[in-house]
Amino acid sequence: MATVQTASPFSLSPQQARLMRLASIASTAVALILIASKAVAWWYSDSVSMLSTLLDSTLDLLASLVTLLSVRHALMPADREHRFGHGKAEALAGLIQSGFIGASAVWLLISAGQRLVAPVPVRHEALGIAVMLGSIALTALLVIFQRRVIRRTGSMAIGADRMHYQSDLVTNVGVIAAIVLSGRFDAPLADPVIAGLIGLYILKSAADIGRDAYNVLMDRELSLEERERIKEIVRAHPQVRDLHDLRTRSSGITTFIQLHMELDPEMKLSQAHDIAEAVEADIRLAFPNAEIIVHQDPEGVAEPRASFG
Repeated sequence: MATVQTASPFSLSPQQARLMRLASIASTAVALILIASKAVAWWYSDSVSMLSTLLDSTLDLLASLVTLLSVRHALMPADREHRFGHGKAEALAGLIQSGFIGASAVWLLISAGQRLVAPVPVRHEALGIAVMLGSIALTALLVIFQRRVIRRTGSMAIGADRMHYQSDLVTNVGVIAAIVLSGRFDAPLADPVIAGLIGLYILKSAADIGRDAYNVLMDRELSLEERERIKEIVRAHPQVRDLHDLRTRSSGITTFIQLHMELDPEMKLSQAHDIAEAVEADIRLAFPNAEIIVHQDPEGVAEPRASFG
């Protein structure tokens, strides 16, 4: 019985690494611009919805700084003390981001509740609307760029960053509606009601980000569909009899796949090695950033096998 492990793919291409760094810097810059503009708009409008999006952008800045640091750390190559790389730094950043976003949602819900009890009319609505339209345009450009980076790199930290900036687009539209209804149609309750809805939406986004990050940190298996795809690829090779003990996990941009592949007991070791190499190449076509370990077993040999609940 032999084991074949492919070369480690921990290091991204220079272009992919550059894209990840640019995305993290861009999100930080956008957050700074949005904070400055929304702070001015909130000061003049006294809108709790505007306050909600200002708070959200402030936490976006904190989350973006965490992303900036985590991406820098995650891009470090594997070393003597971290032979599986530093990819989990991205998941840790996602978990921290979920805490930031969740805290902002709770604070926003409290503020909205206070305004429901004591409504305050919105002032200078034209300034607020102009700021929010500019925020939507700038955020949309950032989200489009982040989506491109994620498609090229599979970065979890950039993905978490994109998720809450994407939620900001919905938030900003809601703030515009609140300002219009409260300032121009004399409906002051619209401001805290919409702010409360935004708070619930942000809270759900925080839960989604936290769940995904937790799953990576706890080495959760890939999805059932992905695992079935791996099995199909392995069994598609004409000389593979079966496979067992498939285990998978992800860490940052890297997917780890290991399995036992059953072959003809009379087969030469060199031939078994060639088959394993061919199977690994096929798996990598479907999972480009994967580190794959294939253990070659003679078919029919009794051995202890992993049992999962």
